[in-house]
Formats: sequence, structure tokens, C-alpha cells
Amino acid sequence: MRMRPEDILPTYNALAVEWDTQRSQALFERKWLDRMLNLAPGKSVLDIGCGAGRPIARYLLEKGATVTGLDGAPAMLNLFQSNLPDARVILADMRGVDLGETFDALLAWNSFFHLSADEQGAMFAVFARHANPSAALMFTSGPRKSERIGQVAGQSVYHASLDPSEYESLLNANGFRVKHFRPEDPECAGHTIWLAEFTA
Repeated sequence: MRMRPEDILPTYNALAVEWDTQRSQALFERKWLDRMLNLAPGKSVLDIGCGAGRPIARYLLEKGATVTGLDGAPAMLNLFQSNLPDARVILADMRGVDLGETFDALLAWNSFFHLSADEQGAMFAVFARHANPSAALMFTSGPRKSERIGQVAGQSVYHASLDPSEYESLLNANGFRVKHFRPEDPECAGHTIWLAEFTA
């Protein structure tokens, strides 16, 4: 059966413990997390698709940030809360979420790219309505327009990416200005990373 975007949350919910156990704790993301925090006007971070919280949210807390973890998989949030009892958690699907509050930094690391192309396009309005003035937005994507099936804990998971020019247009249209774009960063395990500032 072909993996679909709507299968992502049930899959991660079922694999939460395996995913947490197998997730690298090397924190190769450190340089980019520091860049995000340095760009952000304050310390409140919304971690969108937070997973189990290790190592990223844990590092942000160690750096003095106030972290709110948002995830649509209850089992992941249970692990997040167990791993990081000082962090706040919200059970919600990122698609169309409206928390009625804003943050200094918005992070969607290895989560946003599990949505379909259309759903990703709609997420930029979600980012904007949760952004404080001058907020930082950081997310990972693919390096080019694509759709593929990857593996998590031995199970198939859906990934999609827009063309970089489409991401830049969506960012601009929703009040963000690109500060850094690094496709397949060799110093960050080959991740393609976007860091933008909210200017609206």
C-alpha cells in the first residue's frame, strides 16, 4: 500500500518508543539551533512536530528557551513530557492549528516535510499567525521539488518538498524574509535548512 500524508500521525504514534530509542542524540543540529535562537527576539519557542523532544527541545531548554512542544501523535507527546517535564505540550495536528498566541521562534524540524505539497503551502499562514514581530522560523525541506517514501524505525513514511523558489515565494507572501537557506548541509547530516525572519 502506498504511504499517504494522512498516515504519518498514526505511524509515528505507533512507533514512538522505537523512534525515540533510535533517534540520534549527536545534536548535529546545534549550529542551526543557535542561529535560530540568536535571530529570535526572545526565548519562547513553538516546536511544531516536536516528537519525543530529544535532543532538540532538550537543547533549547538548556539554552534558556521556554519550549512548547506541539505534536499530533499522543504517544510522542507522552514521551516528550516524560523526557522534558519542564516543557509545555499541546496535542494538535499542525495543519490549520490556531493556538491564539504567538512565539519568538517557530521550529518545524523534520516534521513539516511529511505534509503534502498543498498542505505545506497552507502552513505558511499557520506560521505567520503564531509569530511575534521579528520571530524566527526554521524548517527543513528537501533540496528540490520531490515526493518520496522514506523509512522510520523500519516503517515507510511519506515525504514531500516544494521547489526552493516556491518556498521563498510562500515565505515572502506570508511576511517572512529568508535569512539563510542551506541545501543538503554537509555539517548537518545533509539536511536542507531554511531560516527566516517574520517582518510583517
